[in-house]
Amino acid sequence: MKELIPIDWLLQNLTNDDLVILDASPLKTMNDESTSHISSYIPGSRIFNIKDHFTNKESEFPNTIPSSDQFEKACRLLGINVNSKIIVYDNLGIYSSPRVWWLFKVMGHQNIGVLNGGLPEWIRCGGEVVGIEDLNRNYSNGNFESDFRNQYLITYQDIIDNNESKRFLIVDARSSGRFLGISPEPRKHLKSGSIPNSVNIPYQSLLKDGKFKSKEELNTIFKSKINNQDQLVFSCGSGMTACIVMLASVTAFRKSQYLYDGSWTEYAELKK
Repeated sequence: MKELIPIDWLLQNLTNDDLVILDASPLKTMNDESTSHISSYIPGSRIFNIKDHFTNKESEFPNTIPSSDQFEKACRLLGINVNSKIIVYDNLGIYSSPRVWWLFKVMGHQNIGVLNGGLPEWIRCGGEVVGIEDLNRNYSNGNFESDFRNQYLITYQDIIDNNESKRFLIVDARSSGRFLGISPEPRKHLKSGSIPNSVNIPYQSLLKDGKFKSKEELNTIFKSKINNQDQLVFSCGSGMTACIVMLASVTAFRKSQYLYDGSWTEYAELKK
């Protein structure tokens, strides 16, 4: 399955037996962006609740990756199987859905793609929507199995070691103001700034009208900031929007799927 799924493909394959459609919509973003599509869903969607079911709630940092067991059990409760073909979308266009794509990749499931443009683009193209009362929420338990690929998970210690070794380049998805330390962080107690040996590619610069820009445009943006020899690790505020930039890179530039999950929130807290 391709990493980015066009609306036309889903319109033509909506009733495929192995297809699982996941709605990963947040209520709002960290910057308080919201959507007018808050109560609409693609028919057959299953609600993928990142905050409540697919985050390690014992972590002191937001959006921390769950354990392999937690992820596996939550997927089975959604009726997801080892042979499921997963399409994930969100109601902001492209925001939280790439995070879900990365989570499945880390847990060893390769057959997943992100709906390019999400729910807004689905509606614009004439796709049917239903209310939450029309969704089936009683699934037979699936047989999903996690196969945790921990090499894709970069830790705080890896980041500290990289200050000396410069083994990889960190690609920061936050706004340029936050990266440069001249705009405040959404989490008011955190200072702004950036991790040493990092470059800034704001995730918004890769999107147009809620969809990813063309592969040619994306490739040009990455080439303007990154050398051919650089190994890439993606970061942001808390590990969410970094996955947008990662997915853009995988689609049009380089196949790196390494994420500093703690991102700036962890780094700024621990580096006081």
